[in-house]
Amino acid sequence: MTANKIDHKGHLFKRIGERLRWAWNSITPGPRAWRGAAWGALIVLVSTLLATAYSMFAAAGPLRFAIGTLLFLAALALVGGFLTLVWRILKSLPAFYTWVLACTLAAFGLLGMFGLPVLIGLLAAGFGIIVAASLLGAGVAVLARGGWSEASRVQRIITISGLTLGAVGLVFGTIWLLDDGSPLVLPSYSDAQIEPLAMPDPSQPGSYAVQTLFYGSGQDLHREEYSVDVDLITDTVDGSALVERWTGLRTGYWGFDPQALPLNGRVWYPEGEGPFPLVLIAHGNHPMEDFSDNGYAYLGELLASRGFIVVSVDENFLNMSLFADVLVISPLKGESDLRAWLLLEHLRVWHDWNAALDNPFYKKVDLDNVALMGHSRGGEAVAIAAAFNQLSYYPDDAAVRFDYGFDIRSVVAIAPIDGQYKPTGRGTPLENLNYLVLHGAHDMDVVSFSGSKQYTRVHFTDGENWFKTSLYIYGANHGQFNTSWGRKDLFEPLMRVFNLQQLIPAAQQEQIAEVYISAFLEATLSGELGYLPLFRDHRNGQKWLPDTSYINRYEDAGTQLVSTYQEDINLVTTTLPGGVQEGENLTVWREQLIEAKWGDMENNAVYLGWDAGTSAAEASYSIQLPKSGLILDQNSILVFSLAAANEDPTPEIKDEGKKETREIIDLTVEIVDAAGEAVRLPLSSFSFLQPQLEGQIGKAGFMSPLPKSEVVFQHFEFPLESFTAAANPAFDPLHLEQVRFIFDRTRAGVIVLDDIGFRD
Repeated sequence: MTANKIDHKGHLFKRIGERLRWAWNSITPGPRAWRGAAWGALIVLVSTLLATAYSMFAAAGPLRFAIGTLLFLAALALVGGFLTLVWRILKSLPAFYTWVLACTLAAFGLLGMFGLPVLIGLLAAGFGIIVAASLLGAGVAVLARGGWSEASRVQRIITISGLTLGAVGLVFGTIWLLDDGSPLVLPSYSDAQIEPLAMPDPSQPGSYAVQTLFYGSGQDLHREEYSVDVDLITDTVDGSALVERWTGLRTGYWGFDPQALPLNGRVWYPEGEGPFPLVLIAHGNHPMEDFSDNGYAYLGELLASRGFIVVSVDENFLNMSLFADVLVISPLKGESDLRAWLLLEHLRVWHDWNAALDNPFYKKVDLDNVALMGHSRGGEAVAIAAAFNQLSYYPDDAAVRFDYGFDIRSVVAIAPIDGQYKPTGRGTPLENLNYLVLHGAHDMDVVSFSGSKQYTRVHFTDGENWFKTSLYIYGANHGQFNTSWGRKDLFEPLMRVFNLQQLIPAAQQEQIAEVYISAFLEATLSGELGYLPLFRDHRNGQKWLPDTSYINRYEDAGTQLVSTYQEDINLVTTTLPGGVQEGENLTVWREQLIEAKWGDMENNAVYLGWDAGTSAAEASYSIQLPKSGLILDQNSILVFSLAAANEDPTPEIKDEGKKETREIIDLTVEIVDAAGEAVRLPLSSFSFLQPQLEGQIGKAGFMSPLPKSEVVFQHFEFPLESFTAAANPAFDPLHLEQVRFIFDRTRAGVIVLDDIGFRD
């Protein structure tokens, strides 16, 4: 190309640029137009605000209207001024640095979607490091480009100061981020001594040798155990009616779509004739490329050695994936019920195998004793599966028929979520099965005890001997129940703002799971009823359990509930018709929906508070029992659920000498017969009521906007015969008339009371 042609083309581009600038300037408003536009918008804004202020303040009188309006306008003006200042500062920054800040904000916004429980800590740590790195980078750039010799004395001081602050901030910030946090502080208090159960340790291997095998499609693209090494081939199933937003990227990774979902499972089974109870385990949500189904081998091997066939079901293809979900823009929708449905399809396969002469499990499966176990989203899925098992149609679409009806006798939920799927807009109901839920006080993923919601929705109606139980574990997190997940409930670098040092060791958390799950399945599927006391009181298994704090809850089908606080808004009425509830000299008496760290517990209870320092009269709460509908005998046991409320009983009184409300609580339990004869026992004769268990999930207290603790109920039980032996030989337990809680053993406090009744 000649010089003349280059020069001609340069003039052409210049003329085009000038034309474009002229066109833009001809339509761009000038300063006067912008000023007029601002005044027009301001007049409309002020008019709107004055109308709003009039509605808000005018009824209070002219003076309050004037003051309120001025304060209202001033507050909005200050907010607008602050935003304008921020905009001006950002506008004055170089475009490259502004772009970096914008990318930083977007990045932390994405991380914040996963780290909402520690959002404040994430933002504080992230932007603190960005500021330190900016200072260090600025200082290094000035020195590297020779700017030092040209800089003034003041500029040199600023450069050195920025360089020093940036370096120190990055070094100490990195050290702080790499540290695991503050150590676990175990709550301690004296309590009644409990005789350990005279039963074998359920966490120890049983007498059976254990074999393993794999079944599946034989076509898996990523795991040999479900492809070339698979032992039993299964047909795929069509789950497309139960899921949405399955992307082509997900299909590309797995090689199948929802119309051809595989039934894959890893099996641990005992050598022997059988038949053996069947247990299916469903993992939870985790990056789908980091497979989760192998993380329950410790449970599979233990349970198989004790006479159970155990299957860890592969549902990794339903898990999250930043890649397959297009950076979470298009996550799977409706996969919780699909997880549940797949479990039932696995049970269908096992039913067929048990009847097939040429199958290695022919007549080896006890299909009258089936349990479902799930972790996290799998913990919700097993409850949904148990509910679907009793239905004829899919609740969301009757075009999908169900024909299962398996004998699912037990459900185990490990740190489950709740409410991802709500059939007909309600929480999943469960009837007539055994239910166990485990949860950690230091769970950094499912931060609230969500499984307690499902616990309240388990009901017994057929007269059989079912029970439900829960265990809340101090120092336990979400991931250590699965050996593949471990201590980090989320991913790096997000985990750097979580307090990992407060977790109990993984081996201890696995030990707790082994004890409770093994004992639960032995009791409910194998008839080993000697383990039942463990679920009524965790201290019965203290010789098997690690040294940490536990809170357990229990209810069985033989429990007659008098008050559940679910029936109405009347403080006086009992759930069982005919009873009367009364409070005397209480500073707090209300029934309410129980709040959780995140949301609520979908359960109502009564809050009762007292303070001996404000009144010399004895505070109490009594339940006058119904005249009919309650059947008692000398073997009956008074039961109730109790928790510390962690609130001030007299918040209206400002007194620096007031005691901390987080203290161990004792009180008196009194029962009265029809003749007025009364007997009393201290609550501590069963157990003190310990304060709420705190779990600081962030490295610093300010990092999480969520409460450190929540209401978790402890089960209490008092045999009526223990009252008669205590004091009054004239007392007649067969004609019981009243139960009273007398707040005379702790100076002040607030408790939460629920599920008062009697157990056979």
